[in-house]
Amino acid sequence: MKAAVFPGQGAQFVGMAQSLLDLGAQAKDLLDQADDLLGFSVSEIMLNGSEEDLKQTRVTQPAIFLHSVIRARLEGDQFHPVAVAGHSLGEFSALTAVGALTFEDGLRLVQRRAEAMQQAGESRPGTMAAIVGLDDAAVEGICDSTPGVVVAANYNCPGQLVISGEFAAIDAACAACTEAGARRALKLPVGGAFHSPLMASAREELEQAIQDTEFRTPRAKIYQNVDARPHIDIDTIRKNLIAQLTGPVRWTASIQAMIKDGITEVVEVGGKGSVLRGLIRKIDRELATTALT
Repeated sequence: MKAAVFPGQGAQFVGMAQSLLDLGAQAKDLLDQADDLLGFSVSEIMLNGSEEDLKQTRVTQPAIFLHSVIRARLEGDQFHPVAVAGHSLGEFSALTAVGALTFEDGLRLVQRRAEAMQQAGESRPGTMAAIVGLDDAAVEGICDSTPGVVVAANYNCPGQLVISGEFAAIDAACAACTEAGARRALKLPVGGAFHSPLMASAREELEQAIQDTEFRTPRAKIYQNVDARPHIDIDTIRKNLIAQLTGPVRWTASIQAMIKDGITEVVEVGGKGSVLRGLIRKIDRELATTALT
């Protein structure tokens, strides 16, 4: 059985629209629609923008969403996974790709999410750091004992956990993790403390937008970030999308749950097709992976 997974921030790359445009006119039509809806030419930035242009949260999130969703749509009837999952932002791409959201509604929600997260990052500044080579429980313990706001944010794969919080708390936790034996404690170039309590204002703003948006039963079950369990119930999907902004991304547990439920192949949709595949190989090397880029 095949599942599809969708990347989040970090999957953008310079010239990312070209790979879509090379596949035909439908991609250009959808990118044109996106430009009209967003009120700025995201397609131009995706085609000719610099790395710095693409790093802006308000650009990054719509760009990755569009790359993934359009790539899935270009597959037509060939795209029919039995399950999907998305890493953070990728949950919105996944839900749109399997019909829970229309293209327009999915993009509007992503735009609201990106703007709200950028504003939250400016009003309550913070950052994130990747801790490599230390047991999850050890990192969690360090976060709990560090003064200030710092929490486990992304459980990416065994031995790689991203923490999120206030600048000083992140610095202190990184130092403690290094002292405890972590191979690396690397601060990430992000615009805020995503998946932490510092995103509370963004969560409140997005909650209203999600409640006001029509959702349909998805064509495939979605393994959601906050509980790593499969869902098709719309009310549960909504609740989990809202909780995701201040809760952790349980990626390792999501992939493990897919495998337990019989998934034998995973296709990464969008980006360069290597971000999530790399994490999956560290979770279970026996799981076959492919990419749609």
